[in-house]
Amino acid sequence: MILSIQTTDFDVGAEIQQLRRFCPGAGALVSFLGTVRDMSEEAALTQLWIEHYPGMTEKSLEAILEEARLRWPLLGVRVIHRVGALAPGDAIVLVIVASAHRGPAFEACEFIMDYLKTRAMFWKKERFPEKEGWVDARTSDERIAQRWRKDLPSEPEAT
Repeated sequence: MILSIQTTDFDVGAEIQQLRRFCPGAGALVSFLGTVRDMSEEAALTQLWIEHYPGMTEKSLEAILEEARLRWPLLGVRVIHRVGALAPGDAIVLVIVASAHRGPAFEACEFIMDYLKTRAMFWKKERFPEKEGWVDARTSDERIAQRWRKDLPSEPEAT
């Protein structure tokens, strides 16, 4: 499982190819690319600023990836999350999941994104032509993530 927090852009195709080479037994690679919207609920967005707390952010992301690994039979995961100043249309986040079959790959990719939105230590500030403000957590994101709040599979008991 490979994780990067970076200011620079990335090549989605190259990242997918790298994970394919790393996971030759994968029958499925599922990816999600998140980009900066040009509109907010309020107005036309000119910039999105993303901050993080180095060390703490990586630990929160590592915990999310470890939980995904415990839930699904994954062969590999690649997550890139950008920080700093981003313009409308810029890539923010990339999640690629490799598994032997498509079902676990789709589910794990959704899980990782849902938990990135609700558990990862990132702070976002939206900038508009005439004002700026920090983005509050959305209750809709939390409701969506609730579907994953089930018990992890338990280890079989020894007899």
